[in-house]
Amino acid sequence: MAVEPIIQLVGIGKTYQTGDIEVKALVDVNLTIGKAEMVAIMGPSGSGKSTLMNLLGCLDRPTQGSYRFEGREVAKLQKRELSALRLAAFGFVFQGFQLIARTSALENVALPLVYADVAAAECKQRAMEALARVGLAGREGHTPAQLSGGQQQRVAIARALVNRPRLILADEPTGALDTRTSIEVLSLLQSLHQSGITIVLVTHEPDIANYTDRRLVVRDGRVISDEKQAAHDAAEDLAALPERAA
Repeated sequence: MAVEPIIQLVGIGKTYQTGDIEVKALVDVNLTIGKAEMVAIMGPSGSGKSTLMNLLGCLDRPTQGSYRFEGREVAKLQKRELSALRLAAFGFVFQGFQLIARTSALENVALPLVYADVAAAECKQRAMEALARVGLAGREGHTPAQLSGGQQQRVAIARALVNRPRLILADEPTGALDTRTSIEVLSLLQSLHQSGITIVLVTHEPDIANYTDRRLVVRDGRVISDEKQAAHDAAEDLAALPERAA
């Protein structure tokens, strides 16, 4: 049975102008991602994978081509429309966590709802629910400095979840983490994927891409490889690791 698409790119190109020089960051990209897929985008530095991620997240616009999200053409939406779409449908997770240093986990997670003008009581309730979902119930009052790297990334994932997105875009989500913590984060992402959320992650590490159902490779602005694969089970791999030393 065919999977309903959430993302459809047709003939997407992105060109940057640097003085008199044109840089083609993406060239004729055609890509469909189905709802509830978990996809890795790989490629060397300068390949165009980050540009592709920015376009998927409506953080940038293509120079040419069509981008449909849930059947809606978004490539030419106005800034206000793009912002509303991001708040309603997308969650973002970054390598550097991007948390506000002197602000509690609860306040960090609630931030997208504040931007969306959600009432304060609902902001708090939904932020607490998101933190519980990522295993951080009881840590609501902790600042980032009081949390480990893995816990900070869980806060970042909770923030991505708080607006109940249909798509999570994760840019090198394990890049700053050790092996065990990376697999813990991947186990969490896999559980979110299994709950029906589409997940697209950028990584330069083949071992991380092994935990997704599909692997795209980008080079010189083009998708040169697109393969389905049997994803490793992060929960199983985590259970097989030796316990962390006290």
